[in-house]
Order: sequence, then structure tokens, then C-alpha cells
Amino acid sequence: MPVNLRDLDLPATTALLAGHGVDPAKAARVFAAVQRDGVSSVDGLTWLAATTRRALAAEVVFPELEIVERRRAADGFVKYLFRLPDGDLIEAVRIPLPDPGDARALKQRRQRGEAAGLVALPTAKYTLCISSQKGCVLACDFCATGRLRPAGGVRNLAVWEMLAQVRAMRAEADHPVCGVLFLGMGEPLLNYDNVIRAAQILSHPAGPAIAGDSISISTVGVAPAIRRFAAERHRFRLIISLAAATSEARLPLMPAEKRWPLADVMAAVREYAASCRSRLSFAYIGISGVNMGCEHARKLAELLAGLRAKVTLIDVNDDSGRSQPPTDEEVREFRDELLARHIPVSRRYAGGREIGAACGTLAATRAGGVVL
Repeated sequence: MPVNLRDLDLPATTALLAGHGVDPAKAARVFAAVQRDGVSSVDGLTWLAATTRRALAAEVVFPELEIVERRRAADGFVKYLFRLPDGDLIEAVRIPLPDPGDARALKQRRQRGEAAGLVALPTAKYTLCISSQKGCVLACDFCATGRLRPAGGVRNLAVWEMLAQVRAMRAEADHPVCGVLFLGMGEPLLNYDNVIRAAQILSHPAGPAIAGDSISISTVGVAPAIRRFAAERHRFRLIISLAAATSEARLPLMPAEKRWPLADVMAAVREYAASCRSRLSFAYIGISGVNMGCEHARKLAELLAGLRAKVTLIDVNDDSGRSQPPTDEEVREFRDELLARHIPVSRRYAGGREIGAACGTLAATRAGGVVL
């Protein structure tokens, strides 16, 4: 059976090529060519002997994902629709980011009342939001991916299928790619081994060389995997997704609460906190009339007590219309209550809405924006 060279990390690449008499230094060049430079055939490995290339040509493959289309939103977000080898579709998003100096200046203007709360700034770099599964079994009430029913059922993406999303978007980016979010379709920690291996390849100095702390893995709270992540002391960032601060309030919104109760999730998070040098990141899905306001913020502060935590408030993006984003007044009350309890809170800009690229809307659809 052919070996997928795009699925291999450096040790596996070195072991494969050792069988062909290739020394570790040249094997590292092969790894870099495949994972960093996107070489798509053994013909591009010109530093290997011709006889070695011929032998490898009969043994290895370089699979690709098909780009079905790209849709650009007015704010610069670009959603990619990819076809997997089994014919099903997944999505990934190229997210524009401003220069940090411009972002700080805007924040200062907002604090002085001289600028609107959420505006798009000129793009200086990108981060990429990629999928880790085809579909999702967790069925969060507000998430379009959970309502998607792939023809072949939900499955984990292979390492190469995740890397292929990054490679395709990076190749077309007009600014540097500085980060990767495992925040697209699927629950990354249910595909733990492949996600971690993909992140290790993405952060390898001979690979794409994306800084480890610029690679984030989002989870609704798969407690055993959080504990494993903590024990293995990975340098990637975990983002814990919450939609409520109590089990009773969370269960109708996130059915995963039945399997991994919030108390168990937070116990695992506290284990992770012991090995994490930076502030813990919690994403809070804001839903008008459901989980916003002072009382919800107080309960969230109690949940996070004793942790160096920061909260990112994300307006719900429910294409079914059942859940509505919070009002500005709800956001202000929620934010002020957390700040009074010394918990930093920010509101994420929900870009790409008209193309279904905002958080919670990835469902392999074709709508809106400009087709590139």
C-alpha cells in the first residue's frame, strides 16, 4: 500500500527514508520540502539520488484536497470549501488580522469614545481556522456543523487532510500566516492523536514553523483529553468553549454536558492550569435572553475563581434563528460584572457572516460574498 508522505512527521519521514539509505539530514530536507514548501512529487526532491527517487515514486503518494470554491466576505474573511477523498465537503476560513499597533490604537480610541466598538482594520496577517472532523456528533444547539449530516457519517480527518487545508490557504495568502485555530468543523479533542500530530508538524522549525503558542485547539470540554493534554505538556493553547456557567443552564445548549459534566470539565481545566504559563482562554457564546446579564456573569466568575482566566465573548451565530445575539446592553452588563471581578473579557469580531464563515456557521454551504 502506498505511503502518504504528507501524513508523516519528521521521525516517520526519517524512518521511511532510512530504508532507502537516506541520511537524517537529507530526510529533514524532504520533510521541509513536503510540509513547508508543498512539494507534490518526488521529482521535486532533487537532492536525492535518481535511483532513490525512482524507488520512492513507486512507494509514496502526495494526496490533495480539492478546492471546490472560495467565498470572500466584505470584511476580508475568506471561506474555503474543500472536497474530501470520500466526496464529502468541509470548510475552513482565512481570517484577516490587523497590525497589533493599529489594534491598540483602535482600543484606545474606543476607550475615549472616539470609535465604534467593532470595526474591521486593514489586514496585516492571517490566522487560519481549520476543520478536524467531517461533521460533528456533539450537536450544540446553536451550531450549524452539529446539524450537518455528512453522507458517510461523521469521521475524524487524517493528519494530511488538516495540513492540506493550511497548505492551500497559505499558498494563496497575500500576507503572512501567523496562526492556526482548530476551531472549524468537528470537536478537535475527539480526534486527539491526529490533531496533536498536525499541530506538531505545523509548529516544527523545518515545517511551516508556526509558533506553538499561536496554534489554538478549541474544545467543548472533553475532560479526559484535557487531562491528557495537560499531562503531555503541549505548548499549544487550549480554548474551553462555554455557553453557560452551570450544568443546568449548559445542558440544553451543549448536550456534551451529559457526557462531560461542567464540574468534571473544570476539574480537568484546573489540572491543565497547573502546567499552563499563560492565562486560560474561555470562549463564551452569548445568547440574548438566555445566558447574558449580571447574574450569568457572576456565576461565570464563581466558576473561574482562582484561575488566571480571560473570557472571549462570541455573539451566537445561529442560522436557524432560534438563538439571537446579545444586545449591546446585555454585553455591557456582562462585561462590566466580569471586569469588576478582575476577569479580563473581550468581544470577538464575528467576521464573514454573510458567507457562513462566522463561528458556529460552518456547514459546507455555498452562500453570499464574492466567489474568488
